[in-house]
Amino acid sequence: MKFDMEEARPREIYNMLIGLVAPRPIALITTMEENGTLNAAPFSAYNYLCTDPPIVGIGVANRSADEIVPKDTARNIRRSGEFVINVVTEDIAEQMNICATDFPPGISEVEMANLETAPSAVVKVPRIASAHAALECREHTTLEIGRSRIVLGRVVSIYVEDQFVDPAGPYIRSEQLHAIGRMNGLGSYVRTRDSFLNIPRIPYEQWKNKPR
Repeated sequence: MKFDMEEARPREIYNMLIGLVAPRPIALITTMEENGTLNAAPFSAYNYLCTDPPIVGIGVANRSADEIVPKDTARNIRRSGEFVINVVTEDIAEQMNICATDFPPGISEVEMANLETAPSAVVKVPRIASAHAALECREHTTLEIGRSRIVLGRVVSIYVEDQFVDPAGPYIRSEQLHAIGRMNGLGSYVRTRDSFLNIPRIPYEQWKNKPR
């Protein structure tokens, strides 16, 4: 089948993209309301984009296709310029899902999900204490595109529990961290536990001598 993006409806485009651009890492983003209430929301339109400087990108749609009203996360980032990306692993997946609930304004998802927080090292927004890793970020820029926003954040500090760091690199022991990924549709996720495969890079000299 062929889908013409000029003719497809927004929901059809969404369905195709989330099914094909997968698995996707999940950013459980903590931000702070003006009154100090802590907001937490998961986003899977998320990835790192460059490392020098370290920039991550998050796609944040409006509250609905018919409104030009930003979600709380985008609004809080624009106001304060700070946010924390908490890495979602198997052990906090259920609490992450609670944070995706569309609670009324003024209600903290952190409280509803019974999550505790811990102070961040650089930014004022706290991280989720039970998250094994977190990226502290400051807003680099926000691009308004149609009914969505692309938030680019500069990573200013990284927290990782010692057990998940190989100091030789340093490297992240991803096969032990057990992050989960988002797949197609609501409620569809994938585990990384016991699912790693290793495909070594082929040096050019080795490639030249490889039998054809």
